[in-house]
Amino acid sequence: EGIVDGTLEVLGSDHAPHCDYEKEVEFDYAPFGITGLETEFALSLMQLYHRKLLGLSDLVAKFTVAPARLLRLAKGTLSIGADADVTVFDPDREWAFAKAQTASKSFNSPFYGWQLKGKATATIVGGKIVWKE
Repeated sequence: EGIVDGTLEVLGSDHAPHCDYEKEVEFDYAPFGITGLETEFALSLMQLYHRKLLGLSDLVAKFTVAPARLLRLAKGTLSIGADADVTVFDPDREWAFAKAQTASKSFNSPFYGWQLKGKATATIVGGKIVWKE
């Protein structure tokens, strides 16, 4: 609700990867957090954009423009002269989040096996493609 009504302006991931042995303890002793970088955008697309609660440009802005503004960084824009740091994505691409395909060195995610909708297909840093599916 706070995301949709604008109370929460910024979305991001804590992305807290932990070793299995750190998480395989009683709940009160386990460190906080999960790996989230690979799933946060797809989950946000599914819960907010595909359910028509938030427009695509508004959702993208919460991951880009708003954090850059908050941190006073000259980032988060596709303006002429800005750094060409871009994630290319397909908001309708369906995929399964699998432990065997994760890029993280940690496996503490509750989303393994989930069918997700929305996937990054390329990453551009400084105008150069550094990753492409």
